[in-house]
Amino acid sequence: MSLANVKGVGKSTQAVLCEHGIFSVEELAAADMERLAKIPGFGKAKALRIVRAAKALVGNLAKARISRTLQRDAEPSRPKQAGDPPSLTAPELYINRELSQLEFNRRVLAQAEDTATPLLERLNFLCISCSNMDEFFEVRVASVLQKADLGSTHTEPDNFAPAELLTLIGVRAHELVAEQYRMLNEVMLPALEEQGIRFLRRTEWSEAQLAWLKRYFDEELLPILSPIGLDSAHPFPRILNKSLNFIISLSGKDAFGRNIDTAVLQAPRALPRIVQLPAELTSGANDFVFLSSIIHTFADELFQGMKVKGCWQFRVTRNSELYLDEEATDDLLMAVEGELASRNYGDEVRLEVAENCPDEMVDYLQEQFNLTRDRLYRVAGPVNLSRMRAICDLVDRPDLKYPPFVPGCPSQLLCSGDIFQALRRRDVLLHHPYESFSPVVEMIRQSAIDPDVLAIKQTLYRTGPESAIVDALVNAARAGKEVTVVIELLARFDEKANISLANRLQEAGAQVVYGIVGYKTHAKMLLILRRENKQLRYYVHLSTGNYHPSTAKLYTDYGLFSSDAELGEDVRKVFVQLTSLGRMNKLQQIYQSPFTLHKALLDKIEREREHAMAGRAARIVIKVNSVVESQLIQALYRASMAGVEIKLIVRGVCCLRPGVAGVSEHIEVRSIVGRFLEHSRVISFSNGGETEVYLSSADLMDRNMFRRVEVCFPVRSKKLQQRILDDLEYFLKDNTQAWILQSDGSYRRLTPEESEETFQAQAVLLEELKK
Repeated sequence: MSLANVKGVGKSTQAVLCEHGIFSVEELAAADMERLAKIPGFGKAKALRIVRAAKALVGNLAKARISRTLQRDAEPSRPKQAGDPPSLTAPELYINRELSQLEFNRRVLAQAEDTATPLLERLNFLCISCSNMDEFFEVRVASVLQKADLGSTHTEPDNFAPAELLTLIGVRAHELVAEQYRMLNEVMLPALEEQGIRFLRRTEWSEAQLAWLKRYFDEELLPILSPIGLDSAHPFPRILNKSLNFIISLSGKDAFGRNIDTAVLQAPRALPRIVQLPAELTSGANDFVFLSSIIHTFADELFQGMKVKGCWQFRVTRNSELYLDEEATDDLLMAVEGELASRNYGDEVRLEVAENCPDEMVDYLQEQFNLTRDRLYRVAGPVNLSRMRAICDLVDRPDLKYPPFVPGCPSQLLCSGDIFQALRRRDVLLHHPYESFSPVVEMIRQSAIDPDVLAIKQTLYRTGPESAIVDALVNAARAGKEVTVVIELLARFDEKANISLANRLQEAGAQVVYGIVGYKTHAKMLLILRRENKQLRYYVHLSTGNYHPSTAKLYTDYGLFSSDAELGEDVRKVFVQLTSLGRMNKLQQIYQSPFTLHKALLDKIEREREHAMAGRAARIVIKVNSVVESQLIQALYRASMAGVEIKLIVRGVCCLRPGVAGVSEHIEVRSIVGRFLEHSRVISFSNGGETEVYLSSADLMDRNMFRRVEVCFPVRSKKLQQRILDDLEYFLKDNTQAWILQSDGSYRRLTPEESEETFQAQAVLLEELKK
């Protein structure tokens, strides 16, 4: 029975319980009370209340369950026959989500070794792979650990128990981290040195460099460093999530005559992790020293009268999910603000230490963080490797970076100073980053000064700290326009920025709402209401990606401008639902999560299967970030079994297993990893010759289908449809940045055959669409 039937369990509590492996009333009734109370945001009182309610429901169900069991046992069972169709719930048909995510990070890391990629961009890919691993541990591994701690027996379709999965994650993550540091030490650092970009070790410093670094330590570091000598009055400190720290071995007596043998030093986050030496002290302009090397060298200065026997860096990664009891919260913004600080001190999930740290020190750190050996990572380099990304900004070497480009703009918009006049003629499609994001900002700017514009409504999920979009909305509100902004406060790792922009918009006079309790508002929508000829007219912009001018230069996304009245009315209804919380009439063009999108996709996949069964050509092409939701995967399996040609372009996680005889041999899954992060969501059905093309804010994941507000909208213009279909064919033709998912869950990178020309989809699109 669904958790929704339990008194006191609302949508957000259901989501948290599901994250911890409790999906049914029965599992909640059997849950360990003490472990349940440890879930952030719960507590003993709430745990006791909902478990008692679940047990009461289970008691009422007992008789009915016994009756059904007796009836089932009385029916004769038929043994499985050779011709029976395979069970589409068989665990071997599903790839584990966490292991698939690690495979994606392998593909990112492979870009660092690709000599066809400019050198500093290769370094950037190495750093991205490391920051990806940080988030993987903060979110995904933390979730699995909590399920294991709660004793959860519920498994995903792949049937891995949490404890078993943790073992597999540990093996593969250790292999991947070892490969990252091999890449750093054996590939990247030598290649950078060949280009005059050097990271000097302490043994390589000249006397002049040593003197300069000593002054730097005395003037820039010493005043703000606060070492803690450990004793009964100074216990082991709380260590911030992902902060750079040092465990220091000491001998001698302190100022009070006490024998202190261990100290901990945390490097403030404001300090640069890489320090550039002055050009006059180096053989070139690009010599650098790691902050950790400077602290190692001058650590004695922090402990006057004592001897530093050793100094080793370490870093701890913590669970970074925010847990809010939204049903019991009166003011969501204040609740999020109060919870943000706790992110720095969540449960420990990983410990990284320098590989030369003595075993006794490692054992001591593990004891302090209560971490087992499988969550220990000894690393041959900086523990915060992702901070090396700063080099890409510090080094002025355009020849070692991707060549710059100026994004294009459709001639329909270039030739018209009035964006509304242009949209009255026809819909406009933008493909970022090849085409500029500026028209989106310009639409709001024009609306702010247009006397005929009455209202602006927009959703914001991620938009950046200094956003031109927010500037335009603020100006519109100050100009007297009715501005309504739906801001998702719980956009992971952007909560603080979103709180700030919410306050700024409210101060300007905009109406700000925070979406729906228990559901993240992930839809990307902009609606302009304009009075024309004494009637209201809708102008909309719908997108697959965020209203974030910075990521619009790095992520691939589609944005559709339209003045279609029916589409505009659909968007208006969704905004009314988000602000008033009331039920709305049926939408005509848009499919919306959590209401109609999932069923619509299942129906359209089934329709394609029926076309194939009737002997008609049938094809599905889907481009998304992730494929996880099991019912959609099973629908795709059924379509494949009927002969439907299915092409999936999935950048990241894919739990569908292609190439299984009798199930998925008609499904190909490929991943594109290149200069731009593939982020667009496109779904196309050949539909017996009546092709349908949809763009969406949603991936094929449980959360997007059931726990978020998403929109999936049609592209009805035949010209724009064909343009998107041509783009998809480019990705299906790519033979340099494409990786093909194998049936064992691994990926094989495509390379051109001897007689085959190289084809890189991103490069072709850039050449076609840039200015």
